[in-house]
Order: sequence, then C-alpha cells, then structure tokens
Amino acid sequence: MAGFGELQFADGLVWQQRGAHLMQQCKQPSPFIVLMVAALVCVSDAQPVGAQRDADSRLNEVAATTEPLMAVVSLNNQRVAIYAGANRVLQATVSSGRKDYETPAGIYSIIEKNREHYSNLYDDAAMPFMQRLTWSGIALHAGALPGYPASHGCIRMPYEFAEQLFDLSKIGMRVVVVRDDIAPVPIAHSRLFKPGPILSDASIAPVAYRPTGDTVPGRIVGVGTDQTWRSIAAAKTAAAGLAAVGAEVAAKAASKARAEAAPFVRKMRIAEGAKFRAEALVRQAERAMEAAESPEATAAAEELKSNALERLANAQKDLASVTAEGQPKVDVATAAREAARAAEIAKVAAYDDAKAAETKLAPVSVFISRKTQRLYVRQGFQPVFESPLTISDAEEPIGTTMFTAVAYVNEGTDLRWTALAMYAPAGANDQPLLRRHAQRNVGPAKTDIDTAKRVLERIFIPQDAIDRISEIVSPRSALIISDEVMSRETSKGTDFIVIMSGEPQGGIKMRRRNLDASYRSYRPQRPRSYSETNPFAWW
Repeated sequence: MAGFGELQFADGLVWQQRGAHLMQQCKQPSPFIVLMVAALVCVSDAQPVGAQRDADSRLNEVAATTEPLMAVVSLNNQRVAIYAGANRVLQATVSSGRKDYETPAGIYSIIEKNREHYSNLYDDAAMPFMQRLTWSGIALHAGALPGYPASHGCIRMPYEFAEQLFDLSKIGMRVVVVRDDIAPVPIAHSRLFKPGPILSDASIAPVAYRPTGDTVPGRIVGVGTDQTWRSIAAAKTAAAGLAAVGAEVAAKAASKARAEAAPFVRKMRIAEGAKFRAEALVRQAERAMEAAESPEATAAAEELKSNALERLANAQKDLASVTAEGQPKVDVATAAREAARAAEIAKVAAYDDAKAAETKLAPVSVFISRKTQRLYVRQGFQPVFESPLTISDAEEPIGTTMFTAVAYVNEGTDLRWTALAMYAPAGANDQPLLRRHAQRNVGPAKTDIDTAKRVLERIFIPQDAIDRISEIVSPRSALIISDEVMSRETSKGTDFIVIMSGEPQGGIKMRRRNLDASYRSYRPQRPRSYSETNPFAWW
C-alpha cells in the first residue's frame, strides 16, 4: 500500500490515502482495484478514534510554528521529510525521476506555487499542488506513487500530503534533494552571521556624525550607527500605523464637517438660485422698457422692473444671511476635506516607506563557492552583491553544507542556526542494505556538527562583506558553502540553485530552460486528458 502514498508524522502516526476516488474513476473496476480500495478502507477503519483529531492538531502546530520549514528529499529512501528548524515534523513517500530523467541532488527553493497546474512539456499532464523548484520544470506535486522512481524529474507526493504541504509552505522554502537521508542539527559558531547596524548607507547616519576612531577594516562607528533595518522597519511600520489612524480620524472629521455644512450648502444654493432668477427678471424688465413704444407699455415695464428689483433685494438679503451663517461651516468642511486628502497621501507614503524598509528584512541567501573563491548574496530572489574571499586549503574539497537562520535570540542581537550537509558522514548508517525497500526504512543520519564547524573555520570573509550581510540577515536566511558553482538554473526569480555535479543530471539535462513567461502562465482550453481521467496515468 505504501506504493500509493502515505503521510506520516514524526511520531509514527500514518494517514493512508483514501481510495474511494479510484472506484469513481473506473466504471467497471477490476478485482484488484476493489480489493485495494477495501484494504484502504480497512486500514482507515482500524485507525484510533482520535487519530484524525491528533493529525489535525499536529498540522495546526506545524502551521503555527514560527521556525522556517525545510523539505529534505531522500532519493535512495524515496521519501520527503519536512523540518521545522531541526525538528522533523512530517514525512511521506515520494517518486522521483526515473533513469535518464533523474531528479538531480542539490539545493533548491520554491519559486512558484499553483494549485492546478498542467505540464508544458509532457502531454499537458496534470500536476496538482505544483510547487516549482526550477524554471526548467523540476517541481514538487501530487502524483502516482508506484513505489520506485518513475517521474520525468519532478518529485511526486501523495495527494493529501501535497495539498497540506502546499498550504504550509511559502515561496522561498528550501527543498534539499539528497542521495541518502540526512537531518539538520542545531549549530552555534562565531563565524555565522549576526544581525548588525547599518554601516553601508550613509544617509542613515545623523547629521551630527562623529567617527570614534574604530580601525576595524570596512567599519565606521559613530553617533547613531546602532540603527538596524529591523528597528527602522519597526519604526516605519509604527509610523504607517499612526498615519493610518490619522487618515481615519481626518476622514471622519471631514465626513462630520461635510454633514454639518450640507444644510447650509443647500440653503445657499437655493438663495443663489433665487438671486439668479431675480436678476433675470430685472434684465427682462429693462429690455421691456427699451422696447416700449407707448406710455402705457413704459409704465408696465417700469412696474415690472420695480418688482424685480424688490425681489432681487430680498434674494440678496437672504443669500447674505445664509452665507453669513453657513460659510464658516463650509470653510471648515473644505479645510477638513483637504486635511483628509493630505492625511491619505501621507498614509500611502508611510506605507510605501514601511514596505521599502520591510524588503530589507527579507531572508538573505549567501552562497560561497570553493571553485570560484567568491561569495554571492541574494535577497528576495535578486542579486545584491558579490565579493572575493579566502578559503584555507583551497585545493581540498569542502563538501556542501547549508546553514539556516531559524530565529532571533538574545533580544534580536543574534540568530539561532541549523546545519545540513548534503552527504552523511561515513558509517552514519551501519545497517545492512540488502534490499531497496529495507534501505527506505533506514532513519536519517544526522549532520556531523564537528565537520560543519570545520567548514566554517576554513572560510575567511572580508569584513566589509560581513558588515553588509549583517545589516540584512534575518530568520530564514541561509549560508551555503559548497565545492560547486551555482547552477545555471540560478536566474531571475530564483534563489541560489546548487546541483551536485557528481550525481545524475537527467532531470535537468532533458529540460528546456527559461520558458517564456507568457507561455508558462498561458493555459489554453483543452479536452480532459488521459492523465486526468486515469488515476494510474504515468506522468
């Protein structure tokens, strides 16, 4: 049954995928299908009464965690494990790329999510709950699980697990594909980055800036340099909140002033209308006097003009009275309207400032390549800067290790980190692996913490680069140190993609890169495909 997929929690709780939909897909199901569905039902019925509630509670705990999630896919074990920090919280069976289409071992991150996606490369095949890892088409998604590698390079997961992971994950979540299962471990080391003050942006320093004589290369310390992007973002967020309150108060004041002025505005408009009509009557009387050809006509025109002038005088008097009473109200309403408009503009500007500052808190990724002897920095999937560095014993392999910032500690002055190596240390699993399915039951090896520390101690980063990284490092940031160069899959709209050159590359080699964005998003109307109507379709 495991071939059809299961979702497991770290404590051993198992959810078997329901099989009712299999019966619905087949008008005349074979005896095998009937027996398989019956077995699934029996397994479901055998679950403890509280199993569903326990599973729901555990999922809620995972969703509520503030620690970054990371997926580790083991090719030999054909399973995926989800970690919150260093804690294994979920796992499930998978089916990775088959021979010649192997899923390449390496470090990826989720760059796009789509609940209902169809393959651009393979017969429009359905890929539910797709989470893209490369623009060339490697992805996580729900799919058939025959019990062995069978995809064209993607990582298929059980349907329910894929749906739940889709809801739990965020863009940027790390997905690490390894040969043998390995788990991250907590690590502390002085070489790991710590949050620091803003030193690279001179505009942040106050006008009364006075250096204190610190001689550390690349560092200038003076009055006001304790500001961080975190404190600035917090201040700007608070300012945006105050601006929003101010805009709301101003809008309410403008509404109240408009309501109080409205009766007077109506009266003033009525009085202005009466005055306009009276003036029209005066002009009409004057034209009648000019056209009069007899004494009688002249007298009638003069009487008409006299009445019109009296009417005009009364209208002017009424207008003056209403204006004297209502104009202050109108002026207050006009001023309140302008104040509300200015407050709304200030609110928008404050939110823009807060958003700009918030982007500085996006997780930062640092990649160090032994082959190029350089450090590369990305934030929000965009390059920030790169720098040369020094690696001791540069001719000796250093492996590939990823360090992940999990959370702030010490009131935000430091970070808690984990380390994950791409390869388990020799002898990590001494169990005999006589059969493939026996290998899949082997638990994950733990990253060797001493080896991870030695990796850090071989790296010497220039102080100015450390300062720039310290300005923007935050939880969910990562430091990747590798023998490899960054993959050519690293491009616009991706984080660093690092692929192990010693592993099969079929799933990358067989795919086109960087499909046109409009083509990637365009989905024409089409008939239902075989893969949609047959749950065992090969895709």
